Amino acid sequence: MRNFIGFVVSRLITGVIVVAPIYLTLLLLLKAAQSLLSIMKPVAALLPESVPAEELIALLIILLFCFLIGLGMKTPKGRAIWERLETSLFERLPGYALFRSLTQQLSGKTQDNTWKPALAEIEDALCPAFIIEELENGSFTVFVPSIPTPLAGAVYILTSDRVHPLDVPFTQAIRTISQWGSGSKDLLAAMKAEPDK
Repeated sequence: MRNFIGFVVSRLITGVIVVAPIYLTLLLLLKAAQSLLSIMKPVAALLPESVPAEELIALLIILLFCFLIGLGMKTPKGRAIWERLETSLFERLPGYALFRSLTQQLSGKTQDNTWKPALAEIEDALCPAFIIEELENGSFTVFVPSIPTPLAGAVYILTSDRVHPLDVPFTQAIRTISQWGSGSKDLLAAMKAEPDK
């Protein structure tokens, strides 16, 4: 019974971790659209009644705003402003750095070594894992996910001889974990191909 409750709770937490950012984003967009509706009434009165003008104009303004933010992020000044906002505000929010790192890894937009796929020696077994950071003494902090839920698991600090970095994409490691280990032979082959330390 305890195993079943643990199973349900871990899956529930994983679901919340995935759904919460999406829900909050949609909630903020809807709130922004609602606040724009009252401002748009005079403009909407100029359009035919058959067109849901207020909602349409509010949506277009939000999309335009998102486009302008994205455009600004491509400039050096925009990136500098964003980096200042990140360090002073967003990185203080719990879980922000984790989600940023994960989304960058999933989209392939980072060269960061965080979340680098690896096989970790836990007791007498090799486990799919992700390197979170390398410590000053050469040890690694690794995250060993639960199968089949890549966002739940345990954190270990292991010596370098017990951590085997893999030359495989982050998405391939996630796929292997979410498919109950199917594809582990490719991870093992990537470990065997690594040069001797």
